Amino acid sequence: MKANYGYKDGSGEYYITVDTDLCDGCSKCVEVCPEGVLEVVENELDPLAEELVAKVTEEHRKKIKYSCAPCKPTGEPIALPCVQTCEPGALTHSW
Repeated sequence: MKANYGYKDGSGEYYITVDTDLCDGCSKCVEVCPEGVLEVVENELDPLAEELVAKVTEEHRKKIKYSCAPCKPTGEPIALPCVQTCEPGALTHSW
């Protein structure tokens, strides 16, 4: 299941998507995020699942555009550090 964390406003859509079927809860994305946007918690979407999954913290959910700005490339598009470090490919950004 895919969980979308973020918002849409007049300037665009700003979401981090976590595919909970792919996320193995390794917390590598949490470790590389300089802004502390991500955390690893019990799977809220599937209460019967025993695995931990990544999610966006409540503190950053409504300001992802600004929280993730330091990692966003200004030139050629490249994956953000959290996306690059996610070996199962469970994380994506909408921008």
